[in-house]
Amino acid sequence: MSRAGSAGQGALLAELGRVLDAMPAPTASSNVDQLEVELARRFGARYAVAVSSGTAALHAALAALRIGRGDEVLVPAVSVVMSVAPVLYVGARPVFADCDETGADFDYDDLAAKLSARTRAVMPVYLWGRAADPERITNFAVRHGLQVVEDACQAHGTYARGRALGTVGDIGCFSLKDGKLLWCGEGGFILTGNQELAERCRAFRTHWQAPPAGRAPLSEVGHNYRMTEIQAVIARWNLARFDDLLRLRQARTAALCSALAEVPGLGWRQPRGWEDWNGFSPLATLELPRPRELASRLAIAGVPNSVGSFALVANDQRPVFAHLDPAPCPRARHFVDGALAVVLSEHDDDGNISAMANTIAKEIARWV
Repeated sequence: MSRAGSAGQGALLAELGRVLDAMPAPTASSNVDQLEVELARRFGARYAVAVSSGTAALHAALAALRIGRGDEVLVPAVSVVMSVAPVLYVGARPVFADCDETGADFDYDDLAAKLSARTRAVMPVYLWGRAADPERITNFAVRHGLQVVEDACQAHGTYARGRALGTVGDIGCFSLKDGKLLWCGEGGFILTGNQELAERCRAFRTHWQAPPAGRAPLSEVGHNYRMTEIQAVIARWNLARFDDLLRLRQARTAALCSALAEVPGLGWRQPRGWEDWNGFSPLATLELPRPRELASRLAIAGVPNSVGSFALVANDQRPVFAHLDPAPCPRARHFVDGALAVVLSEHDDDGNISAMANTIAKEIARWV
């Protein structure tokens, strides 16, 4: 696939035209197949499986691991509804664990306290592209006999201790929705080093019509989680220019943080020494009164952010999960309530970044 620029867009349109001409039947060597090869190569995994969304990726991953009714999955309270829903889809119970002082990793004492005989897996969620410590999470999982399912839906291109997030655990899940660093409008993919898990995910995404070797078609219930050829064409085009997209996001995030470095009341959350962060979303702690109100005010003023625009709260506080009777996660609640995670896109140019920085500085000055 051609790289970015007008020539690259021309190649994209030509390939889309070829796919449309060939429909309704896909070509023998489809763009979905080629995308899977390219994703595995780019992120250093043995297998990649393309699906219809990040939620589908998580659902397929949990099903492939045979996690189901009566099982429990440890999930960070600092995460989103979309991370938790697939646990419920397979009939398991999500158990929310508190965060450490960075907000990016588990409080491992709390994580251990919430283990039970029913715990089957732990799911680190790399919100805003930030990494949990891969050594701690894998050591914890091995020690307690757990599977690791990574929600890397915002973490394309983040590395921790030299490993790409999404390749640390047993299986990693990504979103390709617009707004992500790597996107195709809607879609997702799974990375794993385990052939059986990859085959089970492929079977699950297509109603078990293409089963693993030695299994009968339709011998289990799956879903319609296929990625379309059109989505795969767009994903391949963006994957070919992914290094440029990654550098752009990191530069925009650095520019916003730099422009606001001297503004009082903003505690910027910098990556740790072993973390090569993709810069997905500039993240600061609002060290000011009524931080949730301020985040909402910034959203109204034109600075989209996780709390103010999307009403992010710690998952143990969500009414939709009240039936789970979750144990309180006070550190997670405090962290999320004080978070300013600015939502950026590849279309934010220097002017947009400057305007957002000016707005944040002015609103904070008025607030204090």
